[in-house]
Amino acid sequence: MNSVDLRLYGIIAPERTAGRDPIGLVRQAVSGGATLMQYRDKNANGRRSVELARALKEALVGTGVPLLINDRVDVAMAAGADGVHLGQDDMHPEDARELLGPNAIIGWTLKTQEHAANMVGMPVDYACIGGIFSTSSKNNSSLPIGIDGLRSILTSARAAANKPIGAIAGIDASNAQSVIAAGADGIAVISALFMAPDTQEEARRLRRMVDQALEKRSAPA
Repeated sequence: MNSVDLRLYGIIAPERTAGRDPIGLVRQAVSGGATLMQYRDKNANGRRSVELARALKEALVGTGVPLLINDRVDVAMAAGADGVHLGQDDMHPEDARELLGPNAIIGWTLKTQEHAANMVGMPVDYACIGGIFSTSSKNNSSLPIGIDGLRSILTSARAAANKPIGAIAGIDASNAQSVIAAGADGIAVISALFMAPDTQEEARRLRRMVDQALEKRSAPA
């Protein structure tokens, strides 16, 4: 299993940048403490996706922060990205692993107890549980699962596989610490990070909150 640091997982979506340059925003997020980056673009064609993915990968050189591509294994391969994040309706993780090889990072979305139970033996390096809270960054047909739902799915996921588990959807400075306290290893953030007036400062704040919550959670009772 590849080591993955989920503490502050930035997801850059060009439509959620307030019209600003995604490359510059990713640099700011990493300077502020982002530990993992994902490029997600539901609207761009394949050529544009590869071009931007390559530029993002170049911007991350020397930082130690991996770049993953949402859904598109072909874009990840063409751009030389570090891996992919897959939803339940995307390419199966086993097929993605076959194409990308053992060193690629593969993440998986979990939305239900059944999804969590299916992690047994799955060739993924981490998972993200969602959607925790309501969000405008993605059209979700299901209601938010909240903190109680997060805890429940986390329990099943931990029983199925010993892998890092993050949380996604509607997470910001107002609720980040409650997500970590519930057992998540990190937070995946879109709008709260890349729509913020100062992305670098917001990354610093979120990373500090996550680190504090993790330290508190691991402290002896």
